[in-house]
Amino acid sequence: MTEARLRNSRYPRAFALALSVVCAVLLAFAGAAQALPARFWGVVPQATPSEPQLQKLGNGGVESIRVPLEWGAVQPQRNAAIEWGGFDALVERAALAGIDVLPTVSGAPIWAVPSVPVPGGAGSKAPARLPASGAAATGWKALLTQAVERYGPGGDFWAAHPGVPVRPIRAWQIFNEPNFKFFVARPNPTEYGKLVKISHAAIKAVDPGAQVVLAGLFSRPKGAQKNGKHVGLNWFATDFLARMYQTNPGIKSRFTGVALHPYAIRAAEIPVLVDEFRDVLAGNRDAAKGLWITELGWSSQAPSAGNQFAKGISGQARELTSSLNKIRAKQVKWKVKRVYWFSVDDQKGVCNFCDGSGLFADGFIPKKAWYSYVKFTGGTP
Repeated sequence: MTEARLRNSRYPRAFALALSVVCAVLLAFAGAAQALPARFWGVVPQATPSEPQLQKLGNGGVESIRVPLEWGAVQPQRNAAIEWGGFDALVERAALAGIDVLPTVSGAPIWAVPSVPVPGGAGSKAPARLPASGAAATGWKALLTQAVERYGPGGDFWAAHPGVPVRPIRAWQIFNEPNFKFFVARPNPTEYGKLVKISHAAIKAVDPGAQVVLAGLFSRPKGAQKNGKHVGLNWFATDFLARMYQTNPGIKSRFTGVALHPYAIRAAEIPVLVDEFRDVLAGNRDAAKGLWITELGWSSQAPSAGNQFAKGISGQARELTSSLNKIRAKQVKWKVKRVYWFSVDDQKGVCNFCDGSGLFADGFIPKKAWYSYVKFTGGTP
């Protein structure tokens, strides 16, 4: 509209003011739609990534990597000093690449908790229980205390590595899929709540500003529910979370966020899995809690009747695009804080789709899914 036309209009100043307000509102809505929480885009490596690999991930817009801090791996012997060397190297490489680290503290050495065969697990073994009581709990708390003292704000690691950009670890995930028998032989939500409580106390005593994130729960493991009721050893994520609240009074003050692994045959199923999980939070008057999706993925292996998670090269990229579009569109409604693609690389013999779940094939060769992922992060492939 020209200046002359504005002067000839009946209410030029009022019109101009109204127009500017409308534009400001539209811009505000557009900005809100585009804004995502810090460190939103994450990935899960299966093998320890090298420095060049982490640099490539960082250039590709990856903001965080979720990595296991396995108690049994860093302290295999009773009363021995914790062996931080391998984890130090990973934290250093990630910091140099500008990537945040989310440790998933999990497992237990056999001197703390016996390892037993997983019922129906084809010879697999897992800890008989969670390290939530007795001497095992004491060791678990010591592990967390030392980990936060080492990698948290003002930690020993940063003081000992003055050439490394300081990126203190401020979020700690407590265990992995405790509702699934392959990570603890007899999943027990009451016991898990106790583990959360002692973990919270240990972490907050060192870093009061740290975030304590619940374990990523496998949405619907096989054989966990029948006719709408819990059965067997495995638990649906919703049932496990609800029972944890029910049997652990005061638990909701002991963690910052919940985590979910919404594995599904198709991306179209994800909204149902997330909505039912958030319904449990709302039912326990804890709806303000943020959601961390700490695993999500499909395989690029050729589709087969025996593996419904295998989608082929193009199918993997298609499911990635569809799922991340849904999560980004509902990020505010679902209160999603971070999302981690599983996985960076392929590893044979780990799980039924781990041999093809990577964004990169052998030799760190990018797959089609990597290019699709980078479209979301805004990085350089």
